[in-house]
Amino acid sequence: MKKVLAVIGIVFGVYLIGRAVLEPFVIDFDDPSTYQNDWGGPGLAGVLAVHCGPGVLALIVFAALAVRRSRKSAVTG
Repeated sequence: MKKVLAVIGIVFGVYLIGRAVLEPFVIDFDDPSTYQNDWGGPGLAGVLAVHCGPGVLALIVFAALAVRRSRKSAVTG
């Protein structure tokens, strides 16, 4: 069960990171009508925070887990 949850977490995290990377290319920064009805709108800062923020957090969690895992393997190995 733990491995299934880990796989689901990894897939969801990769989705959030991908969404964060693609969002700036999907909206037109000069045309507020492309993002004003999105979550976090009508302002650009809110839209980017809502759409890119979770991806940044997922990346931080992945990095922290990778550092933790490398330290654990360095101590035991």
